[in-house]
Amino acid sequence: MRQASMSENLFNVLSKACEGNPEKEFLVTSNHGTISYANFFDRAGKYATALQACGVTHGERVLVKTRKSMDVLALYVGCLQLGAIYVPVNPLSTSDEVSFFVDDAEPALVVFDPNENISTDVQSESIGLGGSLTSLAEANDREIIMQAHAGLDVAAMLYTSGTTGRPKGAMVSHRALISNGVALNKIWGFDTTDVLLHSLPVFHVHGLFVAIHCAMLSGATVILLDKFSVNEVLESLPKSTVMMGVPTYYTRLLSNDSFTADLCSGIRLFTSGSAPMTEQTHSAFHDRTGHQILERYGMTEAGIISSNPLNGDRIPGSVGFALPGMELRVAIDGRTCDAHENGIVEVKGDHLFNGYWRQDEKTSAAFQDDGFLITGDIGNLDESGRLYLEGRSTDLIISGGENVYPKEVELCLDDFSKVLESAVIGVPHPDLGEAVVAIVVADGSISIPELRNHVKKKLAGSKQPKEYLLVSELPRNTMGKVQKSTLRNSHVELFNEKNESH
Repeated sequence: MRQASMSENLFNVLSKACEGNPEKEFLVTSNHGTISYANFFDRAGKYATALQACGVTHGERVLVKTRKSMDVLALYVGCLQLGAIYVPVNPLSTSDEVSFFVDDAEPALVVFDPNENISTDVQSESIGLGGSLTSLAEANDREIIMQAHAGLDVAAMLYTSGTTGRPKGAMVSHRALISNGVALNKIWGFDTTDVLLHSLPVFHVHGLFVAIHCAMLSGATVILLDKFSVNEVLESLPKSTVMMGVPTYYTRLLSNDSFTADLCSGIRLFTSGSAPMTEQTHSAFHDRTGHQILERYGMTEAGIISSNPLNGDRIPGSVGFALPGMELRVAIDGRTCDAHENGIVEVKGDHLFNGYWRQDEKTSAAFQDDGFLITGDIGNLDESGRLYLEGRSTDLIISGGENVYPKEVELCLDDFSKVLESAVIGVPHPDLGEAVVAIVVADGSISIPELRNHVKKKLAGSKQPKEYLLVSELPRNTMGKVQKSTLRNSHVELFNEKNESH
């Protein structure tokens, strides 16, 4: 890969990275055939001219609510070329959520699937087979559109999940995406011989920026699955060299007896992110396949922050070292923490976002005076600089004046043989302020008294759950991250109800 300039347009960087082998297969799909790099960039250019024909200009936002497809990736790259701002949202968003995004982002154009009926005052077009924007793109001869604007110009705007309050639009620049993509490409050893198995959604950082950019910057091939399906992944693994996923993908593979080491013989790298992976999953995966999953850590506002090494020890429970170009520290109230001391993870570097769309106060609050982004994640660094995460600061439980880190309790629960997975939350308590509550998915034969005794032997009294609740599954978002805010809201009256029942 050629040396990329941080001041360039991301489109320019991606297209130049692939120009040495234009006929190389870029995307391979199960239902839409294959497309070469040359044909893909031609299609992206046609979408750029189609957007231009719709009146979209540099710096204007294009809101995209569509299913995963070859065309939506071409539309994204077309937006980059035009200098428009790509705003992807979850295709399962409700009409109320879409209304909020449209009102907040004020897009010049809304793009959706042909079979959808989106009611909006903003100009809208559909994409895909029979889509109006696709038809417009196919009808136009490609014109070369190259905007000089780049660097800190916004390339994309992604709405954060909004665990508290309304989602915020995180503005991500061309520079940030180039910097993060180049760093990942190097440390994960991507090259033109790689075949990336892609089963992630493409409306967020992991599936769009991390996966697609890594492939394009190296001229690799992407097997593009519509969604994660165990059977489709099993079929595609022998043709692949890299798979990116979230922990639930790997646990689902492990639950299938057809998932064997032989299927993974051609894979050089499995990565996982977006949610913590248990040590049990790490161990079970290694025992089954001989592979150690490479866990990394990132967020919408910073891209990928740290990663376990490609070559070297990948330690379960650690998310590795800061990426090249990233400064990483753990701090409490302005004081840098000692090794193994928990604090708030803070990062600095070219990877960081520009700020939140039209929310200057929240942008200012997200940064320290010296430019470090406050991630809101609790963690600690060891002597070598490896990062260990302990959860979100919003998940920290203060029970009877004592700090309780949910992850420590979850690890203890998960160590019990009958527990399949767990989530620990703080629930309002009339005496303690917050009480520790364990939400457990378990084997049907589990004994709660035995589990309680197991925890008592290992954890101090302040850390022991005051209540154990058995559930069939934990609520998760599309990336497999457990939604603790949902759990807290569901059980906010737990101890009030107990008091009333006595």
